[in-house]
This record gives sequence, C-alpha cells and structure tokens, in this order.
Amino acid sequence: MPLKRTIEKARRDNRKGKSASTQAGEFVREEIDKIRHGEHGARSAKQAIAIGLSEARRAGVDLPPPGRGQTSERTRKSAEYAYEAGQGVRKPKRSKRRSRAATQALKREPRGTVSRKALSRQAHNAASRRTSAQRAASARKAVRTKGAAGRSAAAKKAARTRKRRRD
Repeated sequence: MPLKRTIEKARRDNRKGKSASTQAGEFVREEIDKIRHGEHGARSAKQAIAIGLSEARRAGVDLPPPGRGQTSERTRKSAEYAYEAGQGVRKPKRSKRRSRAATQALKREPRGTVSRKALSRQAHNAASRRTSAQRAASARKAVRTKGAAGRSAAAKKAARTRKRRRD
C-alpha cells in the first residue's frame, strides 16, 4: 500500500503535466526506500522497480502495460490487471491469504539489491539495451522541448562524452 505522501506527489506531478513515468517514479522511489529500511526485500533491482510500477498503476497513474513481445506474457498480464484496477475498469479480487504469502516471500528476499551500486548497474544495463529507434525518438522529443541553445549544449556535451570514451 503506497503512502499518502507518495500518491500526493504523483498527483502533483500529474497536475504539472509531467509524464506518467515521472509520476510512477515516486512509487519506485518509495519501494526502494521500503527495501532500504528493511520492511521487505527484493530479488533484484528490476523486481523492486517492477513492484513500484505496479503500485503506480494500481494507484491510477496512466502508465499503460508493455506491449506484446516487450516482456513475458505473465508480466504483461500482471501489468494489465494493475492498470485496469487503477483505471477503475476492474474491481480487484483481494485474497488475504495470497497477499500475506506475497508479503512473507518478499520479507525473505535480500536487501542489498537496491544499493546505489546495484541500481547503477541496473540503469547502465537498461541504457545499453536501448535501440537506435529509441534514441532517435528521445532526440525528437528533445527538439520539441529544448530549443536551439539547449540542443546546441546537448550536442557539445555528447561530443565531449564520445571523445572521452574514445580516449
């Protein structure tokens, strides 16, 4: 169950017109904090992020589930159910026994999976899997949001980064 403060932050982001992934980030941050404070664990950084995204969907963040082929069918279905529950399309069936079993299973998982190092490794791996189409899409978005000076600065920074990595 997300904290009231987290839901408020996500709603504030929504009012400001920020993207759904930014709103969902509040829930992911809360999940990481829960694990770091020892409330429960996670098998991997990826699992911690997935739990946060699920909570966000259930809380009504307009974050559609991944398309076919992007993740396993099981994960996609789970995201679909969470999204529908958050959008008020479906009434979630609450099973006390299953809920408790899930909580107990998470309590047995390790806590070190959301250390700074582990999250950094997760982010690095995710960034290296981006396709050229995704890079092009983010570049197009930058064109809409940055303006000439911002684009120029970004291009110079990219050139510096390439040079540094080449040397």
